[in-house]
Amino acid sequence: MHSTEDSGTRKILSCVSHGSIFFNTLVLSIGVPIVILLVSNDAVIKESAKEAINFHLNMWVWWIIAGILAWVLIGIPLLVVLGIVNFIMPVFAIFNSLTNPNNVFRYPFILRVF
Repeated sequence: MHSTEDSGTRKILSCVSHGSIFFNTLVLSIGVPIVILLVSNDAVIKESAKEAINFHLNMWVWWIIAGILAWVLIGIPLLVVLGIVNFIMPVFAIFNSLTNPNNVFRYPFILRVF
């Protein structure tokens, strides 16, 4: 991929894209990767932002499904698993962005909308 940003900027923006899921506000958590996607010219940063957006959208869908299933008590284990996945996967993505800034971290088992 053609690089237009330096390694430090790439690391920071990729980490912020993946780490935005830890922000508390719903709009802010997906808004940060969208803004980074629109503002950046670097291909790796754009792909990281797209991947973070896809992860956010997938997690929202799974949280809604688990919430509905929790009403009949079969979704409670799914809620626990989603909580763990929602924390662990972005940490892996941030670590990967810091250690290998030239490659995009791909979340496993998600539907890529973008």
